[in-house]
Amino acid sequence: MSKYGSPLSKQARRIVLLGSGELGKEVIIEAQRLGIETVAVDRYANAPAMQVAHRSHVIDMLDGEALRRIIELEQPDLIVPEIEAIATETLVELEKEGRTVVPTARAARLTMDREGIRRLAAETLELPTAPYRFADSLDELRQAVAEIGTPCVIKPIMSSSGKGQSVCRTDADIEACWEYAMEGGRAKKQRVIVEGFIHFDSEITLLTIRSVSGTSFCAPIGHVQKDGDYIESWQPHQMTPEQIQEAEHIARKVTDSLGGYGLYGVELFLTKDGVLFSEVSPRPHDTGMVTMVTQDLSEFALHARAILGLPLPTIRLLTPGATHTLKADRDCATFQIGGLEEALSIPNTQVRVFGKPETKKGRRMAVAMSSADDVEQARDMARRAAQALHIDYEA
Repeated sequence: MSKYGSPLSKQARRIVLLGSGELGKEVIIEAQRLGIETVAVDRYANAPAMQVAHRSHVIDMLDGEALRRIIELEQPDLIVPEIEAIATETLVELEKEGRTVVPTARAARLTMDREGIRRLAAETLELPTAPYRFADSLDELRQAVAEIGTPCVIKPIMSSSGKGQSVCRTDADIEACWEYAMEGGRAKKQRVIVEGFIHFDSEITLLTIRSVSGTSFCAPIGHVQKDGDYIESWQPHQMTPEQIQEAEHIARKVTDSLGGYGLYGVELFLTKDGVLFSEVSPRPHDTGMVTMVTQDLSEFALHARAILGLPLPTIRLLTPGATHTLKADRDCATFQIGGLEEALSIPNTQVRVFGKPETKKGRRMAVAMSSADDVEQARDMARRAAQALHIDYEA
């Protein structure tokens, strides 16, 4: 893909983005900076990436026939998944027919559900992970919890942003955890993973990029999660050289197995006994939004270059930085986001308002990003900026 014409011309190179949230919006912007024609697809209208793409389509993302119709209509050079909940078997078929799926259809399929990627990491690649079991019913869940012990973490096989994830502290919690997982899971899969509770010192995201230049790593990103969804992140996270070496070894092994070109978000636990693999996303990671204020090339710019087959220079961390999210506390179709004047009065601070058409309880609506001389100062600034933002709901 070394030559391409202008968008909307016969010579244009075209990508179809499957999933059009705030991360996809930034990918679209970076692709357009390189002259790519962009098409955004999602299950609802006016999603963030649709607002900046050349064209958009609304379909059921789990409907393989609908997905195929869009690909045959648009004839993209690249199919770029941005979410997990996609008809991945159709992606596998399309790849066999000669389409290019980013990073690969196998990576999209394996990472769509937690079972595929956990079995790959723990059983095939023999990487250190938390102990785990799977359950297809409430009775099987009771047995799995008995084997793993409490406390433990129960998650749907497929979900996003922590939906359906809970901590089971006693046997009395099991039924409520099962019901919560069923409510939060996607693709109507009545299956959960039960993980042993890890007493970790910290958890990180190691952004790992596979490109024509080889495998590259960004400086580690620390983050805080609540109910499985990230609240704040910062870069760089303090790690020993030994921890960094171990983390990069795990990330390289997982991403080499998944293959293809593009950016992977590898989530890891740092414990007193070493580094443990948690999860991996074959796309830009929400915690990696911090790279928009810390690096010379953000995770989105890196992803765009990599999937287009372009070389990557040395990735430079320019300054410590942090992000803090603004989340909705209720469902509402008519709202306004305020407080930008106060938030942006904080030095070295930026705000991204995602432009989602409606709020849902716990949904990320914006993020504040700050850079500073050290991580703690940046975290404080980003937190204050996020606290200055507010959502005004209207009946």
